[in-house]
Amino acid sequence: MSQALENLLSEDRSFPPSEEFTAQANAQPGIHDVAALDYQAFWQKQALERITWFSEPTEVLDDSNPPFYKWFKDGELNISYNCLDRHLADHGDQVAYHWIGEPGDTRTLTYADLAKEVNRFANGLKSLGLEKGDRVAIYMGMVPELPIAMLACARLGLVHSVVFGGFSSDALSSRILDAEARIVITQDGAWRGGNVVPLKENTDVALQSTPGIEHAIVVRRTDHGADMAEGRDIWWDDLVEGQSDECKAEVLNAEDPLYILYTSGTTGKPKGIVHTQGGYLTGTTTTHSYVFDIKPDSDVYWCAADIGWVTGHSYIVYGPLANRTTGVMYEGAPNYPELDRLWQILDEYGVTVFYTAPTAIRAFMKWGDEHVDKHDLSTLRVIGTVGEPINPEAWMWYHEHIGHGTCPIVDTWWQTETGGIMISPLPGVVATKPGSATVPFPGISADVVDEDGNSVPLGGGGFLTITQPWPSMARTIYGDDQRYVDTYWSRFPGRYFPGDGCKRDEDGYFWLLGRVDDIMLVSGHNIATTEVESALVSHPAVAEAAVVGRKDELTGQAIAAFVTLRSTASGDDSLLEELRDHVASTLGPIAKPRSIVFTDDLPKTRSGKIMRRLLQDISEDRKLGDVTTLANADIVAEIANKAASSTED
Repeated sequence: MSQALENLLSEDRSFPPSEEFTAQANAQPGIHDVAALDYQAFWQKQALERITWFSEPTEVLDDSNPPFYKWFKDGELNISYNCLDRHLADHGDQVAYHWIGEPGDTRTLTYADLAKEVNRFANGLKSLGLEKGDRVAIYMGMVPELPIAMLACARLGLVHSVVFGGFSSDALSSRILDAEARIVITQDGAWRGGNVVPLKENTDVALQSTPGIEHAIVVRRTDHGADMAEGRDIWWDDLVEGQSDECKAEVLNAEDPLYILYTSGTTGKPKGIVHTQGGYLTGTTTTHSYVFDIKPDSDVYWCAADIGWVTGHSYIVYGPLANRTTGVMYEGAPNYPELDRLWQILDEYGVTVFYTAPTAIRAFMKWGDEHVDKHDLSTLRVIGTVGEPINPEAWMWYHEHIGHGTCPIVDTWWQTETGGIMISPLPGVVATKPGSATVPFPGISADVVDEDGNSVPLGGGGFLTITQPWPSMARTIYGDDQRYVDTYWSRFPGRYFPGDGCKRDEDGYFWLLGRVDDIMLVSGHNIATTEVESALVSHPAVAEAAVVGRKDELTGQAIAAFVTLRSTASGDDSLLEELRDHVASTLGPIAKPRSIVFTDDLPKTRSGKIMRRLLQDISEDRKLGDVTTLANADIVAEIANKAASSTED
């Protein structure tokens, strides 16, 4: 066991819930035991109590064709109806979203306002001839029209595929093509850090290679100008003008698809994760209510993620709205126009529940306590983290400076494929430890196993697995059932393997250790090494590339690239910057390498396999492992010397 891991598992600070919090908590002691006695009965109870069904399900779990499990398969519902219509009679004037634009403009949408906007846009989509099951790509920033578009799709039974607004045109086109989308919804531009992200321009480039797109619907946001293709492009305002603010919600089966969301794959091609209706809504409403202890009548809840990721789908849109929560949405960067931007918003709106990423927390620490101290954060009562394991030092800073030493911290582990939170403390029930996601959510069964799939005793580590199905689980990879089986269910037959390493301490607490495959976790976002390598090799100067993720105090992992050049190229600083920019333009700024080392060769086995393990050792300045199996062992020392003197972005 490494010294760092020993230090992690020797963390002996524990923060039990206060009696005052427990007395009012949604989750009560004993909830895990009740769920463990009959987990299907637990989830059935949640489904029937939290969802308004048009036809209640009579069957809970269909496990006749594993791993293609089905939940509540004879139930009928509509998620948009659950997020909007059922609240209107008694709570139509409750705020659904406080929206803050980066330049400082604001907008407040009540549930009644949101319902009208969703219905108008849904009628606009129907006017374009879209029908149940059609796929709709959405490429937008954090503006209210994004959840409106998602809810309109859900209302009609259209399958939305949201593409993060920071992705490039190439990433957008590949996702449009894979999902076979008929239309794309975008905006003229998005504000980020005082600059305009040219979403419409990127969309135009993408649509040059996506002949299946019939229309592009464009939101006016930045007014910096947009080329509108006649007959194809439609302004959002023009589409909804004159549309009725009433639109009947389609009756959908619990297993009808709700959305496709793409996540990085180790083979390079992103995986289109498919989530369905009834099980997904059961999982998101239940976890949102218990993990964040949501009180619909009083809480102001802020999940400071981007809706382009699954966190935003589950915990900005579907879970919170179905639970009738008042939420905050912020369009821009956390450090613009000043480093206290988030704390100013939190103070102004009286936020009570705050959910952000360890990457952001480490940035807040770096910027300085003074930016926090100038604002009143006393309204906070629960704070959470998501996206990657949080180191104990950042946990303690978050606890002391943001949670004023009293707020429970919910450190959550889950992923795109799980649909909802899987491992997390329940405030009021579970004592927390800095750096640990603690224990599985009620109704979730997790285990840590060795290479052979044997459960590892407490105090040991290995691979995280989920041992029984759960309602919000992905149903497949779009268009590729076999890849779904191969990726998640083949490593440990009968168990779901998310690709993460994990330790359990003597108390049975889970300590997530990050990815064990070729997926890098940069600022909480999964990026495949093969995607970055492919982007580098697509540059005419590059002959070969290898990419690894190395530890980084701020972003969790940073991308380190090792590149061999074609004979005509010169590995100077100019080319280095050109390659960084090339990757950013191909995949998006999030994939830009932190460092690039030019080398005459890459360390390879005699069979030609690149030894990324050695490159990771070099990147993290560790003692190098065994090189005797290499065909070109001498190159390792040369690369190490070059890496030591390389410049970083």
